[in-house]
Amino acid sequence: MTVKVMTFNVLFGGQDRFDAILALLSQVRPDVLVLQECLWWETGDRLHQVAAALGLPADASHIHLGTSRPRGSGKRYHVALASRRPLQAVRIHNDPRQIGHCLVQCQFDAGAPVTLFGTHYDAHNEDARLVEARYLCDLLDPVTFREGLYLLAGDLNSLSRKDPYPADFAERVREAGTDKYGHPPRFSVLDTLESFGWVDTLYYRQAPAQWVTARRQNNGVVIDYRTDYVLASPRMAERLIQAEVVDVGEASDHHAVVATFREE
Repeated sequence: MTVKVMTFNVLFGGQDRFDAILALLSQVRPDVLVLQECLWWETGDRLHQVAAALGLPADASHIHLGTSRPRGSGKRYHVALASRRPLQAVRIHNDPRQIGHCLVQCQFDAGAPVTLFGTHYDAHNEDARLVEARYLCDLLDPVTFREGLYLLAGDLNSLSRKDPYPADFAERVREAGTDKYGHPPRFSVLDTLESFGWVDTLYYRQAPAQWVTARRQNNGVVIDYRTDYVLASPRMAERLIQAEVVDVGEASDHHAVVATFREE
């Protein structure tokens, strides 16, 4: 038995692309799904359609909308979960002093209880995201974390030192006028999470064939980034079979990340 975990930013609620999103989910068929930027999903219609595409019951044990705090514009960038395994002990973290959008904490069974955190980190700057990373680490007892089964899946809006950014990356980011990562670009969030013990599944077995989840063009400068991750605790990483970036075509401006684990 295996469990396939997928994280995917649908971009502004999936407006005008929702059929393509549903087709993608039906094709990949994850067992556990974390979606970001679920704007205007409060009525439940879209999350119910996600459940139908995955063949899941549309009930509180299998789908959940994590309510995000509103931005200054009033928009709420919700985080949605859908799971074949019943979700238990669901808890929403969205204190604006600590969380940019929303952090959904829950458990599901994969031969043993797995604690999942689904999230979407702040897009504005690394200092705000670093508060979120530290908040998550403070929720966890280090010993229990290292011996237990934990997953973090989401759009972290953060960069990893593992990815093969070019030597002139800092200059290109400055030319593009992209300020969210800092000048020079910072890697503080992933450094903090990995120092705590979180394992980047995309690089755990071997260097991936594809690592880019977000290609951006600003001021005529095209830059490839990875901001979407499935991270695992050390014991959970030992169960990893494979992790990959899934090209979503025109369904979003983010590619998805999928990690598959064995049950024990």
